[in-house]
Amino acid sequence: MSDSTYVPPKVWAWDKENGGKFASINRPIAGATHDKVLPVGKHPLQLYSLATPNGVKVTVMLEELLAAGHSGAEYDAWLISISEGDQFGSGFVAINPNSKIPALLDRSTPKPIRVFESGSILLYLAEKFGAFVPKDTAGRTECLSWLFWQMGAGPYLGGGFGHFYAYAPMKMEYPINRFAMEVKRQLDVLDRQLAENEYIAGAEYTIADMAIWPWYGALAKGLVYSAGEFLSVQDYKHLQRWTDAIAKRPAVQRGRRVNRVTGDPASQLRERHDAGDFDKTS
Repeated sequence: MSDSTYVPPKVWAWDKENGGKFASINRPIAGATHDKVLPVGKHPLQLYSLATPNGVKVTVMLEELLAAGHSGAEYDAWLISISEGDQFGSGFVAINPNSKIPALLDRSTPKPIRVFESGSILLYLAEKFGAFVPKDTAGRTECLSWLFWQMGAGPYLGGGFGHFYAYAPMKMEYPINRFAMEVKRQLDVLDRQLAENEYIAGAEYTIADMAIWPWYGALAKGLVYSAGEFLSVQDYKHLQRWTDAIAKRPAVQRGRRVNRVTGDPASQLRERHDAGDFDKTS
């Protein structure tokens, strides 16, 4: 049925066969579907994730903390295969009742602390180690404004544009045009901000950059949804400059590899339990 003739029913019903590429893992209810205990490694910080843009945010942050000399940021990164439904295991749901990656368990405290939602994890780690958020009120506020901008903007790029452009079971003009317009607006917001600032929140590299780069930096290079030409991403010159600068950071390069199971084998690191793991390939 085309979108021009669809009439919503009086009461919505779940159609398992009409959800596109991710139909098998999307459902209208929460909670665990099976019992599965999560593994625990030797480090205080236990990360359960996958190298999607949201997952990359956190592994980049952890690698940046280690590069800055914060030894307490050593971590174990366990792979959560969302295509296999690992996010619905009882152990994972106990850490993140929303069943989305990434999820973090901090075992350095008397009672382990669970942290879920990528933006919350970035802020938690920044406050725990006193790093990558400006100390002054104005700088901190600017940084957090951009962090929350990404958390609010991302769903339009992922679940909106990305779904209808790349994953929906049929191509529909209206939603693709609607979300393409919004994503183009977001790219312009970033490009204008970066025209006047070295980094997203100003002169200082912060968690705002770590949150935005995995999504919009990848988009700027045509690596998300193969939509670079469609969105004319080359036109955003300041965004391109920033994207390239962040990509050159060694900690970013390491963080991008963690929990990656697709692409060039040399870019993959299925799980990370020690810095020496980066000398290996999956």
